[in-house]
Amino acid sequence: MASPGFLSELKRRNVYKVAVAYAVVAWLLIQAGSILFPTFDAPVWAMKILIVLLVLGFAPAVIGAWAFEITPEGIKRESEVDPAQSITHHTGRKIVAFTLIVAVIAAALLSFQIIRRSPASGDERSGSIRPMVEKSIAILPFQNLSGDKENAYFTDGVQDEILSHLARIADLKVISRTSVMHYKSDALRNLREIGQQLGVAHLLEGSVQRSGNKVRVIAQLIDSRNDAHLWGQTYDRDLADVFAIQSEIATSIARELQAKLSPREQTAIAQAPTNNITAFELYARARHLLASRNAKANLVEAADLLNEAVARDPSFFKAYCLLASTHDRLYFLGANHTPARLALAEAAIREAFRLRPDAGEAHLARAQNLYRGYLDYDAALAELEVAAKSLPNDASVFELKGYIERRQGKQDEAIRSLERAIDLDPRNSFTLQQVALTYRDRRRFADQQSALDRALAIEPNNIDVKLERVTAEFYWKADTRPLHQMVDSIRATSPEATQGIAEYWLFYALAERNAAAAKDALIAAGNNDALTDDAVVFSRRFMEGVIARMTKDDAGARVAFTAARAEQHQIIQAPESYGPALCVLGLIDAGLGRKEEALREGRRAVELLPVGKDQIFGIAMVKYFAMIAAWTGDKDLACEQLAIAIRPPSRLTYGELKLLPFWDPLRGDPRFEQMVASLAPK
Repeated sequence: MASPGFLSELKRRNVYKVAVAYAVVAWLLIQAGSILFPTFDAPVWAMKILIVLLVLGFAPAVIGAWAFEITPEGIKRESEVDPAQSITHHTGRKIVAFTLIVAVIAAALLSFQIIRRSPASGDERSGSIRPMVEKSIAILPFQNLSGDKENAYFTDGVQDEILSHLARIADLKVISRTSVMHYKSDALRNLREIGQQLGVAHLLEGSVQRSGNKVRVIAQLIDSRNDAHLWGQTYDRDLADVFAIQSEIATSIARELQAKLSPREQTAIAQAPTNNITAFELYARARHLLASRNAKANLVEAADLLNEAVARDPSFFKAYCLLASTHDRLYFLGANHTPARLALAEAAIREAFRLRPDAGEAHLARAQNLYRGYLDYDAALAELEVAAKSLPNDASVFELKGYIERRQGKQDEAIRSLERAIDLDPRNSFTLQQVALTYRDRRRFADQQSALDRALAIEPNNIDVKLERVTAEFYWKADTRPLHQMVDSIRATSPEATQGIAEYWLFYALAERNAAAAKDALIAAGNNDALTDDAVVFSRRFMEGVIARMTKDDAGARVAFTAARAEQHQIIQAPESYGPALCVLGLIDAGLGRKEEALREGRRAVELLPVGKDQIFGIAMVKYFAMIAAWTGDKDLACEQLAIAIRPPSRLTYGELKLLPFWDPLRGDPRFEQMVASLAPK
């Protein structure tokens, strides 16, 4: 044990104070290095050298404090200074003051680091920098080195299967396919930047070269934080071995990242999707077609490709799951809302369960079917709970959960689920648009615009997101100017995009009562649907009737609505079973003076899709029943139904009621005007 005299001497010679000061200065240097080194792309070993030097320098600093003393004549050996004349107490005060100043600077740097890394920071919310966990990875699109460009689908399929294998591992965070496909360009990738944007510590790059019956797959694992090469392998095999290669790569990556693998996960990773190369290519082509969220025209083609895939390999489990989802989307989106389409989806699901009854993908397919085909939300959520156990990194599980909760009227829960999906799929602007739409349901328009800004940070040139961003001003404040200006700008700078934005053009033209512009928008739309509101789709003929009504052209309205009625009857199946299509027919009949038929069709639409069954589309049915009643002249019924339709969650907004001609029959009615005023921005 040290003697009291020795401890007093340590204090007299400022050894304690020098030790503390050295520690504080070292901490400051480490904090500064952690900020500056990455800024100047310094190699990771630079920080290690700095830390080693600081540690090695501690002993000399303390020994120096013991052996030397600062005097007015300079630094002298302690033995040369008379203790009675020592000025170490003055030096000690300076050391204390210096230490305090450095400590304040170090604390400020530490606070900056914490704020910069906080998950709630603006950069991360916008998608540029995201929080990172150690066992995390993104599988970037593989390069197609084959001479035949058609092999691009095959290459995407190889990358996608490796991703799918790794995504089954609960001990890993794996980024979903939609986000990684943003980096498909052959341009030189900035791996550090990609890692920050996706919030992952590791990236897998690779290439595929196919020649005849041979295939070469090259894969390498990179630490995104410092560009360090952690693992790499080249596989030269027969083409038939490509599925074994995918499993081997996934297993090697899991081992390198020290991820725990359950027996079930090991079995799933080792399982090949199919043994038929042609079936695999057909499946990969279908996935490519379905990657576009708005590709209704692609759905039928994708279904044909998947049908051919399962014909070539009747045991192709994942193809059945994707086929079921494709049929369900055709049914749900109204493109083919028939019992026959629903039966095709259910047949594919039965095959999937026959092949792998415990697989998460089968339960996810059934959840989608229950949601889209039957609006059976409780059963769908139960299936999702099962699916999540073996699909821990599948963003679509949480995305679907959010959609279900939204239709149950649980908007806050829906936003949390959708944000969880975004965590796994951070570059998916479509999901962010769905978050924005959910805020609109609550009439939280500032939050809606904020979510759309996050989507624009990912895809700054996405025209649909830009248009939705300015349309929010119309919904919120009945202000058409931002939308009008945006549409005019797009038409002027990108004429080829005019057909795709004609719906927005028509929308503001109606609100501004500009019949000529509305007619031009209809011409620009071509064969596309003229206007879509949720599941309710209006044809060109119908909108011609609306424009004629707006301009008091009764004869023109009758001609247009008569033609629209013939078209609508071809859409509606017997028996009448689809509420959105009946809403349109009800409005057409109201426009033609068929009051009783119109009201019957409106009531039937509400019965088919009640609010208690679907808080989103159900409210839409009530909204259109109110509109039908207004068009038939039954203002009491119209106001009664409208009072229900404006209750949140509802997508009926102040701007629509204030400006659109659909509601003209109610203008001047005190009840209607009061409801409009209640939605005005406060």
